[in-house]
Amino acid sequence: MSELIRPILLFIVITLSLVAFFVVLNALFPQRLAKTSALADTMPGRAFLVGLVNFLFFGALITAFLGLNDKFGGGLLVIPALFFLTPLTIGLSFGLGGITQLLGRRLVPQKPELQRTIWGTLALGFGCLLPFVGWFGLLPYTALLGLGAFIISFFYRLPSPLTPLPR
Repeated sequence: MSELIRPILLFIVITLSLVAFFVVLNALFPQRLAKTSALADTMPGRAFLVGLVNFLFFGALITAFLGLNDKFGGGLLVIPALFFLTPLTIGLSFGLGGITQLLGRRLVPQKPELQRTIWGTLALGFGCLLPFVGWFGLLPYTALLGLGAFIISFFYRLPSPLTPLPR
């Protein structure tokens, strides 16, 4: 029985930590997360492809530097790997934060923003917990979608509600 309690408690602690993380991220960077969420909502295909390409590129660079470090030793090539890992981790964090905002807005639109963040994080956490489909389908899709939307958010201007859309 104790073998079952440990993973359940671990999941609860991790999920509560993610809730707190995304709440703080939304409190500190509300415009960036709102723009990331809006872009993931309006152009999910493009955002997913941008996220996939960037993840593969940075992942290949990180793997190459770590492989070269193992082959030649010295530990000096870990520094460039960490240099590329840092923006990738930041992008994934902000991207998943935007996805939790999008989920919360769709699940409970009438609630305040804090409750939408909590519900979006809980829904994403429990959804990604589902064996195989959640692990290898939902989590990579949402992570790459969020990463792509975060990257696009630096280059794309959302139309303001007052300006008409181009035809």
